[in-house]
Amino acid sequence: MHRALNPEWRIEEFFNMPNQFLWLADIHLNFLDGQTLARFINRLAKKKPDGIIIAGDIGEADSLMQYLAMLSDKIACSIYFVLGNHDYYRGSIDHVRSELIDLVKTRPNLKWLNINDLVSISPTTALIGHDSWADGRLGNYWKSEVQLNDFVLIGDFIGRTKQECLNRMMSLADEAAAHFRRTLPLALEKHNKVILVTHVPPFAASALYRGKVCEPDWLPFFSCKAVGDVLVSVMAAHPDKEALVYCGHTHSSAAFSALPNLRVITGAAVYGRPTIHKEVIID
Repeated sequence: MHRALNPEWRIEEFFNMPNQFLWLADIHLNFLDGQTLARFINRLAKKKPDGIIIAGDIGEADSLMQYLAMLSDKIACSIYFVLGNHDYYRGSIDHVRSELIDLVKTRPNLKWLNINDLVSISPTTALIGHDSWADGRLGNYWKSEVQLNDFVLIGDFIGRTKQECLNRMMSLADEAAAHFRRTLPLALEKHNKVILVTHVPPFAASALYRGKVCEPDWLPFFSCKAVGDVLVSVMAAHPDKEALVYCGHTHSSAAFSALPNLRVITGAAVYGRPTIHKEVIID
């Protein structure tokens, strides 16, 4: 039988001292002028965290490496991150990923979670992550007339038919689901708690807009069913373990318990006003 959890699942109760991690999402540093950017990075550095977790949308393809390098230079701790859809704007997915792999090889404190099986951040807690992607499997993709900037600013989607876009979205989501299907059981083997970082909310109930679940025409682009299905399957098989998911993408805050031992927190965001969502204390 699984252990009952606090229904509000306060971070301070989920983790005990002493390590402090900062959680960020959708910081969109390309919307900041030079002075505001410097102030934000200095604010992070002054916190002197043991680690920083970023759930995607750091910049755009033509600025992402620059921003990551700046964070790496100014902040001494490890920076664990995944990418969001905006991070591929004005580029292509393969090209951005190739550049990123080259960058992290030269910056030991930059940890792209896509290429890490797991990070043991305490004797009891593991960290895993993957960018993920909205997969069109929730809501009503075929009736939707929504046209995201993804389809005109990311090379993988430009000029593609609606079917081709859906195929690519599902392929990217399935890649993330396969990553979590492999790494989450590995993390649970030796840890009682797992922090899972991803960009796109894995459940409809964690993809909110103005306090309500996204409408059916928007939900296909703001949820990743493939990842959600994997998380439920794995955590249902490990009722004595706990997982906490950090995500973003929707720019609206949400807290949802998919299972008693599987909690999803979605961070709110405003363009031009990056913030620290949580100061997470990890035992």
